[in-house]
Amino acid sequence: MTRSQRVTLRDVADQLGLSANTVSRALAGKDQVSESTRARVAAEAKRLGYVPNSHARSLVSGRTMVVGLVITNPSNPFYAALISAIERQCRAGGYSVLLLVTEDSAENEERAVQELLRFGVDGVLGVATESRSDVWDGLREANIPVVQLSRDIADRGLDFVGIDVESAIRDAVVRVASSGTRRIWLLEEDLRVSTVSARIAGFRRALDDLGIAHDRSPVLKVPTRRTNGASLPWRPDDAYALAASLITPGNHPDLVITANDYFALGVYRAIRECGLTVPGDVRVLGYGDHPFAAYLEPALTTIRLPADEVGTTAVDLLLRRIVDPDGPRACIRLPAELIERRSTG
Repeated sequence: MTRSQRVTLRDVADQLGLSANTVSRALAGKDQVSESTRARVAAEAKRLGYVPNSHARSLVSGRTMVVGLVITNPSNPFYAALISAIERQCRAGGYSVLLLVTEDSAENEERAVQELLRFGVDGVLGVATESRSDVWDGLREANIPVVQLSRDIADRGLDFVGIDVESAIRDAVVRVASSGTRRIWLLEEDLRVSTVSARIAGFRRALDDLGIAHDRSPVLKVPTRRTNGASLPWRPDDAYALAASLITPGNHPDLVITANDYFALGVYRAIRECGLTVPGDVRVLGYGDHPFAAYLEPALTTIRLPADEVGTTAVDLLLRRIVDPDGPRACIRLPAELIERRSTG
């Protein structure tokens, strides 16, 4: 056999003096094959470099054993952790993952969905751009189950697994606001997505609970950097520029909530440059508990997101849908955790 020839199931069987059917059952972990035979087959397959032909297997099973994963931007620490959790859980279930990145571009999202349809994946996990919710309908029409991640497009009737963002923000703000807090600012992303809407709703619920007037506690949109219709990774200077233009020694909030911990970096700098301190003059609450949050000075109070749990829960739900596609829509919102550090006193 030359190096250019693909090792087949028959090659493994011939080397061991077994039937191809026995080798196939042994590699698939089927019954009626002894443990000693299974071990011999596995060792010989490894020695010869045998790799199962996924195309042939899909023709027999009717499945590709591949799950599509559509992510807006893998540089986001939450999504990076989510990808790892999904890949790990899919691998445990015998599935491979096909990753496609949209960068919040509707054009890239439509291209990704078409690619998944051409590939014929068994199911899809996706973070939607939410600019065109109908783009996901083609997958459902092709009987490919879809589980939404993080962002919820409720009007499409798709399963959803994400975080209870509204409750996380509401509970965190109420907890860290001191009795003298009268002015709170929320520095939010300018994307029109459900997670942003949920943070704003949670923020306003907290203001109501605290008896703070909404007009003294604005939602300030940080311009999201874009190029050719796609959003780019967060940078502290986006929030710094906005905060520096608004915060002065005589005009500053008691508490700033940021939509992500990168924004908090920029806010820290703006506060210090005008001679104020964190948390003495302005307290800061972040969102995401990114790796650097605990190492800031002062360490950043922030909301930790359960990326691993979101990923494993979503994969488990999708694999159940692949086997049994019927049933009511599932909407799972997992709790987040407030990590209190020195930035809120």
